[in-house]
Amino acid sequence: MSGRDLFCQPRRVGRGAALTLVFAGVLVAGAATGSLPQQWGEGHPRSPGAAAPAPAGRAEAVTRAAEEAAADGKSPMEAAERAVSRSGDRWAAVYSEGEYEEFEDSLDGRYTGVGLEARRERDGRIEVTSVQAGSPAADAGVRAGDRLRSVDGRSVDGLPVTDVVSLLRGDAKDARAGTAVRLGLERGTRAWTETVRRVLLSTDSVAVHRLSGGITVITVAAFTKGVGDSVRGAVEHAPPGAGIVLDLRGNSGGLVTEAVTAASAFLDGGLVATYDVDGDQRVLHAEAGGDTVRPLVALVDGGTMSAAELLTGALQDRGRAVVVGSRTFGKGSVQMPRRLPDGSVAELTVGHYRTPSGRAVDGRGITPDLEADDGALKRAETVLSGLGDAS
Repeated sequence: MSGRDLFCQPRRVGRGAALTLVFAGVLVAGAATGSLPQQWGEGHPRSPGAAAPAPAGRAEAVTRAAEEAAADGKSPMEAAERAVSRSGDRWAAVYSEGEYEEFEDSLDGRYTGVGLEARRERDGRIEVTSVQAGSPAADAGVRAGDRLRSVDGRSVDGLPVTDVVSLLRGDAKDARAGTAVRLGLERGTRAWTETVRRVLLSTDSVAVHRLSGGITVITVAAFTKGVGDSVRGAVEHAPPGAGIVLDLRGNSGGLVTEAVTAASAFLDGGLVATYDVDGDQRVLHAEAGGDTVRPLVALVDGGTMSAAELLTGALQDRGRAVVVGSRTFGKGSVQMPRRLPDGSVAELTVGHYRTPSGRAVDGRGITPDLEADDGALKRAETVLSGLGDAS
């Protein structure tokens, strides 16, 4: 389990929302911070069959509550929060204007944090796996391999990575850039404390490296702006004929347009997904001209969510990739935002998306073709060697 202190989720994580699928700047589905189920997020979405008011009715009720509060001189945001809590909408949330602006920054690949990436070991210890160059953590001398023992005096041993990330970011305090955070660290026999200040950082959501035999591993952390083109570029520059591993483990979702562009790197047009907005059916298509020949394995786990599940489902249903790993999170509902009278934003569920074959993802997730856990990447290499040159 691993995670980084980037803005992979709106701050009001405790209120049910998660990092969001966005259609052309309009928010639509979700993810979270720091390694949902296994990576980013906790719990499961509501069953699609559970009784609840119709999406359009929920949205109108929340908006009406906010408008009535504004007319009475009360807080529209607080009224909307109360309406959301009564609505039964598992993924709805309300954000202040500032919180929503920060969330939009995250979709541009920017986040508030200290520049750490960490994972939880089997014994419950939290180990720093990487430190972003030029970040506050790097300037303080924190290194990969250090043990993170505490954040602001609270022990992090045994905590889910999502909780550790939340502490680093200061979610409970709505901490912004410039606020201080105290890190308890350990390296060998040395234990010490460092106080650093959170800053606005940028991250590259796509990492590429090569394995033996020319296999290219393309790791996508989240579908922020530009990720789709980065994936296409990585495919175009991969060694001719060599296989590709598309690593979507722990991917917390993001912009649906970027996920569709990424799908276009491997498909020659055709259906990527269908979705509904208040009962109105819509479709998403890949662009023509993708690489349909190169062997492809998609790696997924319980932290693969939302836009990443949409992409995985398309590649699996279209017979384009062998999916390896563990069942994905199951975030297939569609949210869209509504601006409230005080500038705050209510993000409310309006529908669900389905894979090309018509499979619903919400509450179910995507089952891999081959189950694998710790040795998933090695299993992917084995699969690619067996696939050889696809035809």
